[in-house]
Amino acid sequence: MRMRLSTAAFLPLLAATTPAAGAGGPQGGGEQAERGHIAAQEEAPLRIAYHVADDVNQAARMAANIRNQLRLDPEVEIAVVAIGPGIDFLIEGEEDANGNPFDATVEDLTAQGVKFLICGTTMTSRGIEPDEILPEARIVTSGMNEIARLQLREGYAYIRP
Repeated sequence: MRMRLSTAAFLPLLAATTPAAGAGGPQGGGEQAERGHIAAQEEAPLRIAYHVADDVNQAARMAANIRNQLRLDPEVEIAVVAIGPGIDFLIEGEEDANGNPFDATVEDLTAQGVKFLICGTTMTSRGIEPDEILPEARIVTSGMNEIARLQLREGYAYIRP
């Protein structure tokens, strides 16, 4: 037998568990506390994880996006996570489609606070040794796990250029 709870019986329960508009719940503070929370969020630097998984062309687009972003918001925190063919731009001697070496780009962006993380699983599967990658890149065990960790535990937004 199914029990039915009428709307009239349910409303007092809902009212007892829902703070009144502007009351701020049991802690008080109301709208002012909420505005303060929003202001604090706006003041915190943006955190963005770029996912590079395709090729050096994607890496070149990513670098241009990051330069633009840093120009507009120098406080932004950026982590680039490279997996699969996307790691190629972090290998010594790699160049973009125009023949420009990536090492200068990575060095410049690192100096501006960008972190470059390279998938150790990809390196192992492709037989790439740690001494073959740019010194600015940090090896992580799994690029996909690192992306998830950055998003879920560190509050990074996800972008795949």
